[in-house]
Amino acid sequence: MKKSQVKTKTKREFKLKKLNDFGLGVIKGSLWAVSISLIAILLFAVIIRFTNLSDSFIMPINQVIKIFSILIGCLMAAKLNPQKGLKMGFFIGLIYSVLAYLIFSILSTSFSFSMTTIIDLVFASLIGAICGVFAVNVANKNK
Repeated sequence: MKKSQVKTKTKREFKLKKLNDFGLGVIKGSLWAVSISLIAILLFAVIIRFTNLSDSFIMPINQVIKIFSILIGCLMAAKLNPQKGLKMGFFIGLIYSVLAYLIFSILSTSFSFSMTTIIDLVFASLIGAICGVFAVNVANKNK
């Protein structure tokens, strides 16, 4: 094998490894985010059940849970691949939103797709992008 072929092959292998790390980070981050969200919403449901919280608290608390979950997912993904935080966070937010929609629709046994679902998808993707940038900067700072 020629020297230039070896160099090209090495570059290709390096790019493939980076792509695998990116994809694995996105999947890992999304699963972490959904897991955190499920646990937090379960705890919040128990709190609502045994207290007299007003219904006006439910939506803001759900949004805080969503943001916190995506942030944790991005931080976990950044440990695996501390690069391309904006892109990684965007995809984590997007996949998190789709998975959360599917899981909570299955749990409630009703699939209703509306403008709110689209807004939620966009919101989660944007929050993910912001959290991804933050997470990558934190991960790079700790090196």
